Amino acid sequence: MGLIVQKFGGTSVGDVEKIQNVAGRVAEEKQNGNGVVVVVSAMGKTTDKLVEMANELSSSPSKREMDMLLTTGEQVTISLLAIALKEKGLDAVSYTGWQAGISTESVHGNARILNINPNKIKNDLAAGRVVVVAGFQGVTDNGEITTLGRGGSDTTAVALAAALNADKCDIYTDVTGVYTTDPRYVKGARKLLGVSYDEMLELANLGAGVLHPRAVEFAKNFGVTLEVRSSMEKERGTVIEEEIAMEQNLIVRGIAFEDQITRVSIIGLDNSITSLPTIFTTLANNHINVDIIIQSGTGTDKANISFSIKSSDLKETLEVLEKNKETLNYESVESETGLAKVSIVGAGMISNPGVAAKMFEVLAAEGVQVKMVSTSEIKVSTVVSEQLMVKAVEALHDSFELSNVPVQA
Repeated sequence: MGLIVQKFGGTSVGDVEKIQNVAGRVAEEKQNGNGVVVVVSAMGKTTDKLVEMANELSSSPSKREMDMLLTTGEQVTISLLAIALKEKGLDAVSYTGWQAGISTESVHGNARILNINPNKIKNDLAAGRVVVVAGFQGVTDNGEITTLGRGGSDTTAVALAAALNADKCDIYTDVTGVYTTDPRYVKGARKLLGVSYDEMLELANLGAGVLHPRAVEFAKNFGVTLEVRSSMEKERGTVIEEEIAMEQNLIVRGIAFEDQITRVSIIGLDNSITSLPTIFTTLANNHINVDIIIQSGTGTDKANISFSIKSSDLKETLEVLEKNKETLNYESVESETGLAKVSIVGAGMISNPGVAAKMFEVLAAEGVQVKMVSTSEIKVSTVVSEQLMVKAVEALHDSFELSNVPVQA
């Protein structure tokens, strides 16, 4: 008898019929002789609707109260799924994140899991029960309810799999696996049988929405084998683990992209050794994630710094910079919106020089201007005009022959 953690996203539990379908998938796993822990998200667009209601009441609702509000979405799903499982003759019990023993740091809206006490769940599993846990939530040491950020149910599932030493964690979603790029935008996108932790972590961080980055990080750190699968189609998905059976001759394994990117430029910054750490520590302390960073000198004792952020963070970023202008000692701030990030990812890039050069040549041939660049051993990211994002992705997908990956069933 093994132990499987199953996670079902919002689209997979969007209505009563879909919840009954999920109950059927859980029942199948139990019939295979496995213990099952199920992690679920809020139904469909519930979280978005709750956010809309809060915004109707306040232009800046309290983060604490938003956590209290948003965690109710998952609580509805866990109870309905437990009811559906009982109707199928399964002994099931539902738990909120805090009832499941998930402890987090004291950050409302984007908390990290610090510890999981799995004893209650282990006792239920030993008694033959299916345990249904609300994703996306936990509790601080002083009893405050927190959320893990959008997509945090993935993190809940992987963290529980690690704490319970589960044999596998299946992430069920509305796609059949991890694709070479988003098939909604590129018709030639192909499903991959396997992706390494490092590749998936890069893809997730760079905009591939199929998995939450923190979930992949957890999986890598604790050696949890993941499989991304369809909640509706009964076919094999994409396995994510340390060593994978690589598709032959794939230097680039996937192309990720993300719109609504903004470039922020700090002009006339004091060119001292402490300027960079002061700026980015200030932004980090305000939970603003900075991506690509470029520094340029001005030929004097001043320097200019440019970095990319999500456009939704622009207002807060400008407010933080203005508030700390005297300490940071800069002349002005400029911003450019309407940008997107397009990235190529592949472990094969380590031993194949010239991949970045080919990427730039392809983009230039398509008339796509590269505004910023960032590289690592297994990825190259570029910031381009949002209007040219899809054109850039299609051209790169063709040039690196990702449409030639055999179609997987």
